Amino acid sequence: ERPFACPHCARGFAHKEHLLRHLRVHTGERPFPCAQCGRCFSSRPNLIAHAKAHAGARPFACEQCGRGFSRKSHLARHQAVHTGTRPHACTQCPKRFSSKTNLARH
Repeated sequence: ERPFACPHCARGFAHKEHLLRHLRVHTGERPFPCAQCGRCFSSRPNLIAHAKAHAGARPFACEQCGRGFSRKSHLARHQAVHTGTRPHACTQCPKRFSSKTNLARH
């Protein structure tokens, strides 16, 4: 059950605090600054993961090539290099891309 709905996109949340955190996607609020570089984040977990990158921590290793990543999501994105997965499709032509960034650039 997800009784807390976002008024902007109607996405539902089980907990009010999750909705409040999600609302930052729409407002652009980033209240968690990095003490080292000043970059700001919308959530404390994102700030903590960023801080680990400053420290050089790369606990998520690619089994194919051994390259390390500071975040699990970055490892997952990297793995498209090895698998050839291209989940992001252009709506204007038949081309597909491994990342949203590459699709937007196209």
